[in-house]
Amino acid sequence: MGGTLVGIVIALFVVVVIFKTVRMVPQGYEWTVERFGKYTHTLDPGLHFLFPVVYGVGRKINMMEQVMDVPSQDVITKDNAVVKVDGVVYFQVLDAAKAAYEVATLEIAVLNLVMTNIRTSIGSMDLDESLSKRDEINTKVLVAVDAATHPWGLKVNRIELKDIQPPRDLVDSMARQMKAEREKRANILEAEGFRQAAILKAEGEKQSVILEAEGNREAAFRQAEARERLAEAEAKATELVSNAIADGNVQAINYFVAQKYIEAFKALAEAPNQKFVLMPMESAGIIGSIAGIADLAKEALERPSKPPVPPALPRERG
Repeated sequence: MGGTLVGIVIALFVVVVIFKTVRMVPQGYEWTVERFGKYTHTLDPGLHFLFPVVYGVGRKINMMEQVMDVPSQDVITKDNAVVKVDGVVYFQVLDAAKAAYEVATLEIAVLNLVMTNIRTSIGSMDLDESLSKRDEINTKVLVAVDAATHPWGLKVNRIELKDIQPPRDLVDSMARQMKAEREKRANILEAEGFRQAAILKAEGEKQSVILEAEGNREAAFRQAEARERLAEAEAKATELVSNAIADGNVQAINYFVAQKYIEAFKALAEAPNQKFVLMPMESAGIIGSIAGIADLAKEALERPSKPPVPPALPRERG
């Protein structure tokens, strides 16, 4: 009975020794090894053998990139505005030994460091800058935290601010300011449109006046040319009448006088301010003038064309 119990104890001891000797490190982790409580080396992922009692596993470090939320906190800006800020941190352990033995609680240390640097960065900016320069804040916090955590064997890859919430009264004030700014831009655009329309209208009127002036100039030129031709015709007619009178034809005078007489009465009858015209004139004068015109025309039609008479030769004296 006693031998059986001893055998069982020995078997259990062997199983425990084997269990303590064989170590399987999973992928993405590294384990530190301690000899009598002192760090000696680090186990990579895979199968390893450790002599029990003398060697033991110290810390199991996660070597994968980790994500940690930064809780919301109140931050005072440079212009004394209180905003609520939260974020997220992405970091990775590069040296398991440093991460295990250089800092006591790694996650808490990183979290406090990030929150402190966020307050420092936003506190040096105005509210408008903190809302519009989020990338700049992320970069400043990332550089500061990465430099501070380097002795701990960490690499901080990214720090992102998720939300920056100003107080409600500031949000309402900003909304009113944005609305006023949009209305201002709309009024400016509307005024600019009216200005452009007025300019285009003035340009159109200018071109219209120019074209009208050019048309009037062309019309005046045409009228002057017509008057010139009319004057030439009248001068020609006067010359012909004068030649006829010089030849002793009295009917040409009657024709000329009758023509002017009729034109004067025509102008009198077509005057817009004359509605009723009394013509106390001698009918015999007009009839005689018309008769003179008829006789002149008849004589011009019936007169045979006379051949030109050669000039008389001078006589020779004997």
